[in-house]
Amino acid sequence: MRTAYLTHDSYRKHEMGIDHPESPERLNAINDQLIASGILDHLIHYDAQAASREQLSRVHDADYLDWIFSHAADGGLILLDGDTSMNQFSLNAALHAAGAVVEAVDLVMAGEVENAFCCVRPPGHHAGRNGASGFCIFNNVAVGAAHALNQYGLKRVAILDFDVHHGDGTEDIFHDDPRVM
Repeated sequence: MRTAYLTHDSYRKHEMGIDHPESPERLNAINDQLIASGILDHLIHYDAQAASREQLSRVHDADYLDWIFSHAADGGLILLDGDTSMNQFSLNAALHAAGAVVEAVDLVMAGEVENAFCCVRPPGHHAGRNGASGFCIFNNVAVGAAHALNQYGLKRVAILDFDVHHGDGTEDIFHDDPRVM
């Protein structure tokens, strides 16, 4: 079985403040476990591509995207909600996080791999149509699911989200779309 491993160096520059629980250390911990288990050597490595504005707009409101893009280059930390902030590198990281899922869909649909693991940050399942939430700027899996539906004409997409928290952003985005479960 061929498994893609998508990641990008930009994720390590995304910072949300000292001692914030969602930090670059999360990627180090994942990578260390993949190395220790011997799994990393069996994965097909890809540098994630950035998602396009068009891909993001399938799941995020234009006003929200305008705001994020217009504030991305500001210095220091910008608070997006009570839990989520971004620095001048965060937009690039978020674009590559969403783009990793799009690329994973493309790789699977092209038959190049059977499955994919997207080792990304910032995470995405709390970001809703109109805003950031819970450490998430863009809803990465929603961008990927919308890409699968639009690019490949799939009739249904299932999203399995296993986390200790409800993927409320994903639910918000697809609540009225019967093609997504």
